[in-house]
Amino acid sequence: MNGTEPTTTPASVLAGARLMPVLTVPSRTLADPLAEALVAGGARCAEVTFRTPDAEQSLKAMAAHGGLTVGAGTVLTPEQAERAVSAGARFVVSPGFDDQVVARCRELGVPVIPGVATATELMRAIRAGLDTVKLFPAEPLGGLPTLRALAAPFPGTRFIPTGGIRAAHLADYLAEPSVLAVGGTWLATAGHLGRGDFEGIRRLTAEAVARSTP
Repeated sequence: MNGTEPTTTPASVLAGARLMPVLTVPSRTLADPLAEALVAGGARCAEVTFRTPDAEQSLKAMAAHGGLTVGAGTVLTPEQAERAVSAGARFVVSPGFDDQVVARCRELGVPVIPGVATATELMRAIRAGLDTVKLFPAEPLGGLPTLRALAAPFPGTRFIPTGGIRAAHLADYLAEPSVLAVGGTWLATAGHLGRGDFEGIRRLTAEAVARSTP
């Protein structure tokens, strides 16, 4: 690692996984059974968002599980990126493009996937040397027509659309050549976690994995 470039890319970290569960984990105590449910359903990666006080510890526990490649989401600052990587995050996702977050992730040698909503933001990401971005929030922005419109002028860019996507949308998004993977919050909602419905999470994950497998 030379301190300026990531040693891996989003594509290599995800290793062909086309489904990325996006998780907001309210308590560390839920991390272990959640990881078990996701792995039992066939998930190979997950994004733990930095939206709760226990996010860092939850990420650490899920990363230690061994069955998942775990990244950190909703990373807003370089300091959060540092904490996430220290906790075991293999990649970092942010809701928008931030030069300082991108730079710190490069220094840490970890792939960063910034969120974009416009062509201007996408051009900034490309100028920063990135070839993979998160389209966020995908459905409120217009869904597939917006994705196609952004992808057309930038044929070398890969997208991970996230935000408002449901199981019924999954196959259509994954059919797009520019889509690397799809992020989904429906797999483990606040309702599932509040009820401790890990069997429901396993079932939804298995259904989504089946839909995402060619």
